[in-house]
Amino acid sequence: MSRPNVVMIMADQLAPHFTSTYGHPVVSTPHLDALAERGARFDAAYCHSPLCAPSRFSLMAGRSVSAIGAWDNAAEFPASVPTLAHYLQAVGHRTILSGKMHFVGPDQMHGFEERLTTDVYPADFAWTPDWDRPGERIDKWYHNMDPLSEAGRAVTTHQIDYDEEVGYTSRRKLLDLARDDDDRPFFLVASFIHPHDPYVARPEWWDHYDHDSIDLPETIDPSELDPHSLRIRSGIEADTVGFTEEQARRARHGYYANISYIDSWLGKLVATLEETGLDESTVVIFTGDHGDMLGDRGLWYKMSFHERSARVPLVMAGPGVANRAVPNVVSLLDLVPTLLDLATDGGDWRDLTVDLDGRSLWTLATGGADDVSETTGEYMAEMTSHPMFMIRRDKLKYIHCDTDPPLLYDVEADPLERSNLADDPAHAEVVAEFAAEVDRRWDSDAIRERVMESQRARRAIHHANQHVRGTRSWDHLPANDVANHYVRNHHDVVDAALRSRLRIRGNDA
Repeated sequence: MSRPNVVMIMADQLAPHFTSTYGHPVVSTPHLDALAERGARFDAAYCHSPLCAPSRFSLMAGRSVSAIGAWDNAAEFPASVPTLAHYLQAVGHRTILSGKMHFVGPDQMHGFEERLTTDVYPADFAWTPDWDRPGERIDKWYHNMDPLSEAGRAVTTHQIDYDEEVGYTSRRKLLDLARDDDDRPFFLVASFIHPHDPYVARPEWWDHYDHDSIDLPETIDPSELDPHSLRIRSGIEADTVGFTEEQARRARHGYYANISYIDSWLGKLVATLEETGLDESTVVIFTGDHGDMLGDRGLWYKMSFHERSARVPLVMAGPGVANRAVPNVVSLLDLVPTLLDLATDGGDWRDLTVDLDGRSLWTLATGGADDVSETTGEYMAEMTSHPMFMIRRDKLKYIHCDTDPPLLYDVEADPLERSNLADDPAHAEVVAEFAAEVDRRWDSDAIRERVMESQRARRAIHHANQHVRGTRSWDHLPANDVANHYVRNHHDVVDAALRSRLRIRGNDA
């Protein structure tokens, strides 16, 4: 078989726990179920950093947050950092992005040859945290409890508008790829914003669920929470504004509805591959950037290394992919080497890359064995004033922050992470080993200085730009070559009709 195409479909803020594919009893994701039923489902996949931009930058680079300075949602993603798109270009793939990637800075392509939409979020430094004043809320862009009170039905929202555009342009591009004469394999990313809050859904998706059947969060008394969870509760105003049981149910209802909405787009894109014949040469990957606590532990949104926030769905299907559930702990950091193995049929691509922090999952995806079951995480954004680090190895998860006591969880025996084993004398040796490993892996003081230096510089630039008259924007402006669309005077009418026609498979009529 020739080198396969890759279509990667991304959801935003989707915890795998809230899909039928991963066992949720209420949420319906039939198209993701179908993908998993013929492919590989990874049951312990993590983002590297539980926040949009840092997660996406580290995914694209295959490198850690601290290696590339991807500190927060306003950290610049430098043009000098090679990405998955660059690497796949180098081995002969076309690279196309439709939708969100939250690139911050003047480079809005990062190795993609084509970008079909603008981003949903700003590309400047406005959303920079301030570790010099860590207890101060920044009301303009910090999360709060408003999405819970706003949860419900709507004809449309800016997020629905955006995802309709992402879905349309992605499907249209697949049709174009099927009928053009460029024989290079392609890498297409279709990156949606749902089910990210606010939890507002179209009526047909809201009505897909019986409101009274929506399950409620698993709460914990705030006195039992770790310091970072308490900081998040304060930062999002859950400890002051709070939320009612009905607000939680409505928010989860909207979230579930929007998961089914994104699942429907997955179904449409897979169907497009099938009707064009591209399915036989295309590996489909479904994943997300991070999860959503969705009220569990009294927390909402992301920003922590607890399971609902840090876990992501990861399902692969297509040529060469085995039908299996993979128990190994893996990471979005692993996608760069995985896709390079896929794109080169296991060839030697390592001279093309800088040092990568992930490992290839292609052996696992194709039915082989791998003894490694571990990953790491880093978080350096809002709701903390010092770097946070996570190590997940086998069934244990260790979390460190200089300002907080250590956390150790057995996530298999205690999936809601209610029992901190770091306080258990029986685990003292394991805790000491993890603590020593953190010291070896990371220089927390030096990283903190780098974070704060970056924050100060970005805040200064943003403050200066506030006084500039006119628009100064790094936002991507998609090209639209209307001079060559449909039929124009330099086209032969019959030839244009023939060139644009994509015949039904198995039918010459």
